[in-house]
Amino acid sequence: MIRVQVVDDEALVRSGFELILDAADDIEVVATCVGADAVAAVRRLRPDVVLLDIRMPDVDGLTVLRGIRTLPEAPVVAMLTTFDSDEYIVTALRSGAAGFILKDTEPEQLAQLVRALAAGGVVLSPKASRSMLHGHPGPGAAHDDDPGVRRVALLSGREREVLVLVAEGLSNTDIGARLHLSAGTVKDHVSAILTKLRVGSRVRAALLAQRAGLLGGQGGGRRGDAER
Repeated sequence: MIRVQVVDDEALVRSGFELILDAADDIEVVATCVGADAVAAVRRLRPDVVLLDIRMPDVDGLTVLRGIRTLPEAPVVAMLTTFDSDEYIVTALRSGAAGFILKDTEPEQLAQLVRALAAGGVVLSPKASRSMLHGHPGPGAAHDDDPGVRRVALLSGREREVLVLVAEGLSNTDIGARLHLSAGTVKDHVSAILTKLRVGSRVRAALLAQRAGLLGGQGGGRRGDAER
């Protein structure tokens, strides 16, 4: 079972997510809480995935994220937002979030995204990432003259193929099956990609892939495998 904790200041959101996710045979919501109780609940219940509201009145979502990330064997954390773009998103990604999900995500997609996160994946809401990068980039986001975007040209053809598949949501195993490579070889390619792009996570590599136009204007991948 995938153990999930939902952190949001609105009771309706918490109960709605719990209802949707508990309907899946392989997912159990072990806790729903407000931000002030989140870190203690994670420490006590040890969920696999935390869905964390990026903006809460009782405590800032980024503060909660940083607190969770300091715990031993910290769970995967994805940020929840109601906004198509949010100035906190880039900071959250840099602070260790595995991606972000809009709260109006279709119910049938939510369980799939949680499974991706539990598998070590990243989740990039296409609608939000497109708006963030092209409309409201926010602090630290890539611009046309960003050297990170230009570094994409340093990738080999095979590395570009791997990067696109990471951004589209395939795991290392799935990428290997698609490209007829071993998972170990795919992992080596991913390590080389992160080194060449000078980024520390697959989330940021996927965002650069989108910004560089490798994803055909689709707004970014929904998920990817573990960071390295």
